[in-house]
Amino acid sequence: MPKFHLQFKNSLPDYQPYLPFPSNSNLLVPGGLFIDPCFPSSLLDLVSPFKGSPPSKNTTCVSRRQKRESVAVKDLFFLSVSLSSDGLVSEHKECQLQNELNKKNKGAVAQVQQKVRVTRRGAVNTTKHLWAGAIAAMVSRTFVAPLERLKLEYIVRGEQRNIFELVKKIALTQGLLGFWKGNLINVLRTAPFKAVNFYAYDTYRKQLLRLSGNEETTNSERFIAGAAAGITATVLCLPLDTIRTKLVAPGGEALGGVIGAFRHMIQTEGFFSLYRGLVPSIVSMAPSAAVFYSVYDMLKSAYLHSPEGRKRIQNMRQMGQDLNALDQLELGPVRTLLYGAIAGACAEVATYPFEVVRRQLQLQVQASKMGALATGLKIVEQGGIPALYAGLIPSLLQVLPSASISYFVYEFMKIVLKVN
Repeated sequence: MPKFHLQFKNSLPDYQPYLPFPSNSNLLVPGGLFIDPCFPSSLLDLVSPFKGSPPSKNTTCVSRRQKRESVAVKDLFFLSVSLSSDGLVSEHKECQLQNELNKKNKGAVAQVQQKVRVTRRGAVNTTKHLWAGAIAAMVSRTFVAPLERLKLEYIVRGEQRNIFELVKKIALTQGLLGFWKGNLINVLRTAPFKAVNFYAYDTYRKQLLRLSGNEETTNSERFIAGAAAGITATVLCLPLDTIRTKLVAPGGEALGGVIGAFRHMIQTEGFFSLYRGLVPSIVSMAPSAAVFYSVYDMLKSAYLHSPEGRKRIQNMRQMGQDLNALDQLELGPVRTLLYGAIAGACAEVATYPFEVVRRQLQLQVQASKMGALATGLKIVEQGGIPALYAGLIPSLLQVLPSASISYFVYEFMKIVLKVN
């Protein structure tokens, strides 16, 4: 800390000058300020009222015009301020440093608060994004649950009847609700799966677009983002799919529902039995998601760059907030449903054999467990190449409405929930 000394000095000579105010005045006492080091003597001579005394290098005074009525004052006191050689500078630097620190602290606090607000907004947006995908899966899966049931009958039970005979059998033996058997676990599986899948694809696509610096995502980037999204969703959601398949298989009714099947698999086959078929699942879902999302995005991009698409976007911008949620769909309701169905059909045809192998792997017990390649070869040996496409027709009948509805509801919910 700098040294700061205060000192009063008698600055008057032996003679008594006349002062411009009475001695009992409450005005400031005439005096000066000694500062070491201070002004040059030439400057002091200009402001000093005491011409009779020799000028002092370290003395400054304030001169006033003398009035007729003046009184004599024997003693004038000057305030002498003596600072150490670096005191004034040090004091200034310390104040400046403190101010800078305060500004930096305020700036840091503001940045932290801004980051917290951004993080909260990002978390809320992520939650909305996941809910949009989950609701899309719930609606689409419940709508097509009867077709999903028929597909599983062909794949899991090896059903040989045609579709009409199989429908009649289920209706007579289990009633109308039999077509929605296992739909709850199906919704529980597909809701988080689709939520993660949709969100992961949008996230990966945006990151690839940012890294490439392009104005629009390329087809290869769409394909890579779709494959990565399929892998991410598969790793996170495969256990629920395995439990559902176990429940639908012969004897699954005796396991006592989802919790019972989970306990049974953990106790008898171990935890990793929940991930049985992980490799073929990834091999199946990665290209399936890649084809599904890339085909939809390519169709969407082609339309938006067409004259009709540009005109629609221009009209939407002009209407602004007057549009309802359905009218805010960039492709429109019909085109969104159509493009979703086309994308789903392409993905299903391209990856259906992997789906068949994956289902068979999930049904294997530990004693007779085989690898994915051996399982695929066994299926071909028993039924030929067509066995890899067993149940494709009912699967397509299920995929077409499922994919179209899921993408339609997903795009619609993003508008309703205001997902960025």
